[in-house]
Amino acid sequence: MGYAEKRGSYWRGRFKVSEGKYGTVVDPAGAVVKFATKREAKQAADEEEARIRRGTWRDPAAGQETFGEYASRWYDAQDLAASTMQNYRRHIEEHLLPEFEDKALAGILRSDVDAWEKRERTTYAASSVKTWRSTFHLILADAVDEGLIASNPAAKRRGRGKRAGRSRGRGPEKVITDPLGLLLIAERAALLSGRDDEFVAVVLMGYTGMRWGEIVGLETAFARPDAIRVEHQLYELDSGELIRCPPKDDSYRSIDAMDWLSALVSDHVARTEPTPCPCHGKRYVFRGQGTARTGGHQGAKLVDVARRADVSTGTVSNVLNHPDRVREDTRLRVERAIEELNFVRGGTPTENAAHWRRNGFATWLFTPAASGWYPKKAPQEARPVPLLGEPRPGIPVRGRNAQKRADACWLPIATGLTPHGLRHSHRTHMEELGTEKVLMDERMGHIDGSISARYAHVTPGMRKRLMLGLTEQWEASLDARRSMHPRSSVAVVDRLLRARGFLATL
Repeated sequence: MGYAEKRGSYWRGRFKVSEGKYGTVVDPAGAVVKFATKREAKQAADEEEARIRRGTWRDPAAGQETFGEYASRWYDAQDLAASTMQNYRRHIEEHLLPEFEDKALAGILRSDVDAWEKRERTTYAASSVKTWRSTFHLILADAVDEGLIASNPAAKRRGRGKRAGRSRGRGPEKVITDPLGLLLIAERAALLSGRDDEFVAVVLMGYTGMRWGEIVGLETAFARPDAIRVEHQLYELDSGELIRCPPKDDSYRSIDAMDWLSALVSDHVARTEPTPCPCHGKRYVFRGQGTARTGGHQGAKLVDVARRADVSTGTVSNVLNHPDRVREDTRLRVERAIEELNFVRGGTPTENAAHWRRNGFATWLFTPAASGWYPKKAPQEARPVPLLGEPRPGIPVRGRNAQKRADACWLPIATGLTPHGLRHSHRTHMEELGTEKVLMDERMGHIDGSISARYAHVTPGMRKRLMLGLTEQWEASLDARRSMHPRSSVAVVDRLLRARGFLATL
């Protein structure tokens, strides 16, 4: 039984924790409770001993561990996929520790968490803040299980503290595009890159709903005549390393491919003849746009040559590409600087990096193709893609004074569309065709845990109807594109348009 102990002008409650160990009644913050009477102190001590017998008592001292200390210990104990570990680390270091690192676990209140979330929402997207709070909740839930705190202050109580129902968590509408928009964006991406690869990749994303990592990680062995098999993805870590790992949520699947799509991919593989990449030793269907001169390359750069020769970088570029445009004495000075610095020129158009990078692909190829504008990237502001208007649909102008040398620019097709938006587009196109949900879930790699889904199965008839519907959409988009102009500067598109023109004459 507990007992009361006189301490000067007050009483404190004492109780037996274990053999030879006694505790004192404290408040949630860990401070000793000073009782005015002996009876109150004994009652409180008896209640603590009752909690010990029921197994619900928690040592208040345990909750005095700081969140920073516990979060570090918690993270080290996790054994998850590299991508998940990277995300947890980013959430903790960039958003949780700045606010809660030095707070005792027991001292974190629900009001503290709500105030932190409110401040974060003023700077970041609501969906991102929701994700960070979920990580916070997960960490503190484990602290509850370990007996360090009595309850989870990051738990979200349903219907409490909401300002206007669901509107508080609303985000911008996801941008999608139709089959013609998909074709035009793919063609523009190929014009921006100067090769056919981006056209094939964008069309493949738009007609299969594959995720970005699944496209980058598609190996030639899994691009089959009748289906695309999703076995792996390449996930890009913050360090720049691309790790080969299972697809998201283990969504292994075979995606039925139309004859024309299989031919498009197989012709691309035959034309590019992929070789094993140096990072994984695998043959991938798609490769990066060019050889990067950052990271592993430690030699002199173009700007170093310019400084040594006391000329502009444009002059160095002219010496390398158009030496006839440069005065002889300047050319000799630049060539001497190149030799002295042992400058190695960057990748030529025939060289390719092993893989695309998500940011580079989205920023310089996909976004300009969809919106017609290069995004803002310091020190340059957002600007239209400069074009030579002929031949249609225009040739991107590059180099100095590109804007002044251009005579046209692209109109936007789907401003705000992202590569992941093509996945949303594909799902929408299947809905438009009346595709059965069970087949859409299989194709997208989604899992429907409902009872009704257990009794629905994919049939050959369902697959055939979808393949015919998607083929009709593709052919209609080609006909619409051909009505704009019968030829294209992109070789693969030009072949497709000429083939459609030949069929039209039969």
